[in-house]
Amino acid sequence: MIITNLENATRYESLHAAFKQVFDYVKANDLLNTACGKIVLDGDNLFINNVELTGLAQSEQVLEAHHTYIDIHILLEGEEIVGWKALEEVEKITKEYSSEDDCALSSDTPTSYTTLKAGGVVIVYPEDLHAPAIGVGKIRKLIAKIKL
Repeated sequence: MIITNLENATRYESLHAAFKQVFDYVKANDLLNTACGKIVLDGDNLFINNVELTGLAQSEQVLEAHHTYIDIHILLEGEEIVGWKALEEVEKITKEYSSEDDCALSSDTPTSYTTLKAGGVVIVYPEDLHAPAIGVGKIRKLIAKIKL
């Protein structure tokens, strides 16, 4: 998992061809004041989910993993805590991987947590189990999905 902010995100654009497209799009558009929903940039290969959530208690959130997509979580408003655990350290799988929703779940406790403020960015690869949306109150964020 990579933790950064939009200001420094250009440092990571060389890691995947689509990263620059995501960061450029986000910086060029006022997505906080855009209706929530799916923004398609390149079909199923690259899209952004613009979402508004209510934060969950740390004890209520589970770890999730994706095999088909890299996630880029970008916080637009609020404060969000994201938990992390390495795939090879997972002990309790509560939902086996499903290719239909590109998701597996684990009830393990994250190894570490990071707190994001507006403009915060987390890049999550398939080997990174993550527990997003931990917090209090409204969380407005983008979740870019980049197909591997």
